Amino acid sequence: MSLLGTGALGRVVRSGVGRRRVQTVVIAVATMMAVASAVVAGSLMVAAAAPFDHVFGEQRGAHITVQFDPDKASGTQVAKTGKLAGVTASAGPYPSTAFRPVDRSGFRMPTLPLAGRPGPDGDVDRVDLKSGRWPRKPGEIVLDASFEGPAIGIGAPLKAAHAKNAPTLSVVGFAVSASRTADAWTTPAQVGALAEEGGPVTRQMLYRFDSASTKGQILADRKKLAASVGPGALLGTQSWLDTKRAADQGAAATVPFVMAFGVLGIVMSVVIVSSVISGAVGTSLRRIGILKAIGFTPREVVRAYVAQALIPAGAGIALGVVLGNLLAVPLLADTAEVYGTVSLSVAWWVDVTVPAAALVIVGLAALIPALRAGRLRTVEAIAVGRSPRTGRGQWAHRVMGLLPLPRPVTYGLATPFTHPVRTLAMLLAVAFGTVAATFAVGLTSSLTEIGTSQNTESRAAVTVTTTKPNTLAPPPPAGESAASPSPTGDSATHTPQPRAADPAKVRAAITAQTGTGSYYGKDRTEVAVAGVSGAVQASLYEGESRSGGYEMISGHWITGKGQVVVPTRFLERTSAEVGDTVRVTYEQETANLRIVGESFDTSGSKLEIHMAMANFASAEPASFLVEVKPGVSADAYAQKIAAAVQPLGGDATTNASSGQEGVILIMSAMAVLLTAMLICVAGLGVLNSVVLDTRERVHDLGVCKAIGMSPRQTMNLVLASVAAIGVAGGLIGVPAGYALHGLVMPLMGHAVGTSMPPPVIDVYEPAELLLLGLGGVVIAVLGALIPAAWAARARTATALRTE
Repeated sequence: MSLLGTGALGRVVRSGVGRRRVQTVVIAVATMMAVASAVVAGSLMVAAAAPFDHVFGEQRGAHITVQFDPDKASGTQVAKTGKLAGVTASAGPYPSTAFRPVDRSGFRMPTLPLAGRPGPDGDVDRVDLKSGRWPRKPGEIVLDASFEGPAIGIGAPLKAAHAKNAPTLSVVGFAVSASRTADAWTTPAQVGALAEEGGPVTRQMLYRFDSASTKGQILADRKKLAASVGPGALLGTQSWLDTKRAADQGAAATVPFVMAFGVLGIVMSVVIVSSVISGAVGTSLRRIGILKAIGFTPREVVRAYVAQALIPAGAGIALGVVLGNLLAVPLLADTAEVYGTVSLSVAWWVDVTVPAAALVIVGLAALIPALRAGRLRTVEAIAVGRSPRTGRGQWAHRVMGLLPLPRPVTYGLATPFTHPVRTLAMLLAVAFGTVAATFAVGLTSSLTEIGTSQNTESRAAVTVTTTKPNTLAPPPPAGESAASPSPTGDSATHTPQPRAADPAKVRAAITAQTGTGSYYGKDRTEVAVAGVSGAVQASLYEGESRSGGYEMISGHWITGKGQVVVPTRFLERTSAEVGDTVRVTYEQETANLRIVGESFDTSGSKLEIHMAMANFASAEPASFLVEVKPGVSADAYAQKIAAAVQPLGGDATTNASSGQEGVILIMSAMAVLLTAMLICVAGLGVLNSVVLDTRERVHDLGVCKAIGMSPRQTMNLVLASVAAIGVAGGLIGVPAGYALHGLVMPLMGHAVGTSMPPPVIDVYEPAELLLLGLGGVVIAVLGALIPAAWAARARTATALRTE
């Protein structure tokens, strides 16, 4: 038998749904908001883990990528390692090297691992060719899809080096390797020619193992490979676990706060649905008694009231799924673009699981008050339903009457004590809405602080460069990896070669310019660090650079020669601590530097260190960051200094204030969206409770009007009944939201491999917290405005005749 039943039971259910229009709408909208937020949350949680796993599985990604020394292990020996016990698949050996190509503007791209492969397919690491084709002959190259942009497309020329006789390559395609086995691919025969410009050739092997899900298993597999060849033949390895962590870090940052919003939405929907059905039972006791008197069984009464919740909830759930998909799709598209993953969509099982779970939760929330209706005795229900309730909350009226406030206000303040359960539901709704608002304000403030702290160069008023704009790639935007290629295909960490202007002359022009306040020089390049495989990004500073430095988690910013500041990931990867010494090689110079600070850096998985330019005699600044004196126009200063340095080959521009970009913008948008949803649900919860209370007391309101209460006083009475609840909800919600922010932000930092410095966590101001506390009153009052207006407009005679 269906839940609605047939005949009389169906008519009772339809009558209840149609008669309680406000409650029907409240349930529908509350469930719609909860389901929509849950779909968005579920989709983004899947996006935090699914893209890499999905692509890695499709491409049969390499669990371990190994480089062998060709002088110590022959191709035959290397190939035999693919037959070792535990190896389920292998590919290679492929000739491999590293080189830094030069784009059409004349500047070197970052160091690219290059592999020579006859095709994109294989038993391991089946590279996904996104556009173009695979190289067929020498002189052709495929790049990682992240390099594709307006300046580097199909057919774009690249030179292997700055030398005039360096080989010229033509880009014939762009591809994605989930395993990150290389950033560029060419024919096997081409690798040797390119290695003459960039470095030695190694033999690359790709492996899949039957056990490679933990770091310990990876280390055991590596030892097995090293033991199978001669001593020193295995040069280095790359684990898929490190690649997965780097790929998942960005999206994983969204998971903690999305989960927080999702839990708040689910709890609020449960509270509101329970409150609605409980109120419906409490205001329909006489109706329940009549139903039982004419033959309805307790079970049918329970089904009737559960159905009255499930019908609007079902409509709200359906609308919530549609709304959630509409909201999630653009956010997923932005997420895919930011993290360089494949196109994402809402997983089908999210659209099935969330509605099913919501329907079960709504049914259980409605079942408890419905069981109460089923247990009521017929005579008792009719008698209680016909008699007005007396005595409950009288003590509150006596106490409130002692306050020096107008009588309508004290009457309203005492009203919540008449229905403690309903008042508790309203209090929880307001408190959860205030929690969401407090958490969202702190979250967006922290994200703004993160964006500002990461875009260090935008703090200066003017940037003076030693090169002209058409040959200098812009720095990466806030939130983007310093290792990620710019839209032009160049890297933010390039080293301009050669510079068009003498840095000493540019420095002299800045010093001589009227209006110069302070300035420092900067260059971004690649260095080698002992114990770290591959190139490490480095920022070199000249002069007092603290104004352009990162926030510090521990230690201090560089103050002179012999010091280096590193991010958390560097300390974790190298097992170093603040105070330890590391050896850094810049071009042909080597320096031993002491780690003096741990920087707050969210730029990505690739390491970036910071040190003084004075550590290396050959280092020179590529740009100068200038702060002008008070009262000096940055635009006017930039024009004057540009006129002085342009003849030298440099230029000057003003810096725009840093804005929210990339992942920070996505997170902020999600926070605002989900908060708006939860506040709307909280307001609806208040609306439902006040409607029930106002209709239940309409006779009392008629009596008050008959003895002289004006419409304005009636409205004040109703609004006063929720004002105290709003204050209490604010007092509960603000500390809870503050605590939630303090819990979630460190989790988000941990997801991207860093701790959070105090300026990112301590973002609340006392006045701000006070206003957020008043937000509870605003939510309560706004939710009560409609029923308060109805009560004020109700005619006295009509109210007195209503039972």
